Amino acid sequence: MFERFDRNDQGVDYVVGDLHGHFDLLMAALDGVGFDRTRDRLFCVGDLIDRGPRSFDCLKLVLEPWFHSVRGNHEEMAFDAIFKQQWRMWLPNGGTWAGEVNPRELKELLEQALPRLPLAMEVAVGDQRVGIVHAQPPSDWRLLERNTDKYREALLWSRTRISREDRTPVEGIDAVVVGHTPVERPRLLGNVHYIDTGAYKSGVLTLAPLASLPGV
Repeated sequence: MFERFDRNDQGVDYVVGDLHGHFDLLMAALDGVGFDRTRDRLFCVGDLIDRGPRSFDCLKLVLEPWFHSVRGNHEEMAFDAIFKQQWRMWLPNGGTWAGEVNPRELKELLEQALPRLPLAMEVAVGDQRVGIVHAQPPSDWRLLERNTDKYREALLWSRTRISREDRTPVEGIDAVVVGHTPVERPRLLGNVHYIDTGAYKSGVLTLAPLASLPGV
């Protein structure tokens, strides 16, 4: 699933790194920038859940009209566990909180939330186009427009580009923002911005206006 967003002429578009259940960190960050829920939009690189204290509340954000996120590998693991009974991957990777909430409510929330989590998003920012995926985009952004699901594994799981320090720009897009791989501080390799600053360990959650990113 691939979703496009027109330019926001009424407010500010922000992007945030992997939340991993840190709802309070996010709320504090939004308060810090004076986020206006009636005009501004928040885009997330996925992994809303697991490892932090308020995964259920982070997942509920998907139902808010101002919040938009791509699907992360942790949402994918949750779906496979709840709907396919494939628990082996999810539980050791932070899914134990599922046992602390009402199972019916969790299933209902996942049923509502997961269809709203595309594998890739494209946001118009001024006269630029910014792509958002969880882990790693293909070499040419236009490939996702034709068949997003073909690249599901890389979009959700891959770390090949960053592990190789690959600075080759992704073609067909001005910039791409990703999470998944924790970095000490936001990094730019080519035109790919890595913004997962490991909030679940470091307590540092990266939140920035999309228009402020270098190259946008």
